[in-house]
Amino acid sequence: MTEAKLCIKMELLSNKIAIVTGAGRGIGRAITEAFVKEGAIVFAVDIREEDLHWADTNEKIRPIVLDICDFSAVKSMAVLAKKEFGHIDILVNNAGLISYEMMSMIDYDKFRKMLDVNVVALINLMQLIARIMTRQQSGTIINMASMVGVKGAAGQLSYSATKGAVISATKSAAKELASNHIRVNAIAPGMVGTERFKAVLQEKFSQKINDIPFGRLANPDDIANAALYLASDMSSYVTGQILGVDGAAII
Repeated sequence: MTEAKLCIKMELLSNKIAIVTGAGRGIGRAITEAFVKEGAIVFAVDIREEDLHWADTNEKIRPIVLDICDFSAVKSMAVLAKKEFGHIDILVNNAGLISYEMMSMIDYDKFRKMLDVNVVALINLMQLIARIMTRQQSGTIINMASMVGVKGAAGQLSYSATKGAVISATKSAAKELASNHIRVNAIAPGMVGTERFKAVLQEKFSQKINDIPFGRLANPDDIANAALYLASDMSSYVTGQILGVDGAAII
């Protein structure tokens, strides 16, 4: 008698509609791919059209080119998603700018732009999508914070200030939206081996790998797996949390 093989496909995000910003590469791309693999349809948002070409042939990905600081364009995208599918279940605020400069050398034009992208645009997206989620009485929002927003970092005062704001916004939104069954959490990565980070690693951070007890940089999939947990029903009673993914660097 031949033993039958049981094949189980989990599809943790089956029938879920997600929006992921900064989806063109690095962490955002890894999150998009992980969500699609688990059954979601993803509106993959990025400001650079060329960074989204990889998604053109995947029927579960809707590439959207826009600047998240353009509130009108963001609203149009949300309306499009709601009109097509009737619901939006997941928002991942991943898009962001980063800087490496000592306090005495802060470029305030760059700092203001970083605040616009990392904080103001993120809050606008939370506000906009939360209105939709409130009507459906369900949803999960995931913000991308950073370990420097938790513990600070010499040479990154301006960036850590924006990520500290993300952490505070996450906790406040979680309290405000809990009664509507909307969960709001953040992921706080340590050093992640994205192409962007590797470009500055040797110059600025090569010695800091020795401070990571795991002995390596995180990779984008490490962060995507954390996002998958927070997006799925596995975390159905988790809100207002800042999930560190840093290889024990903060301990």
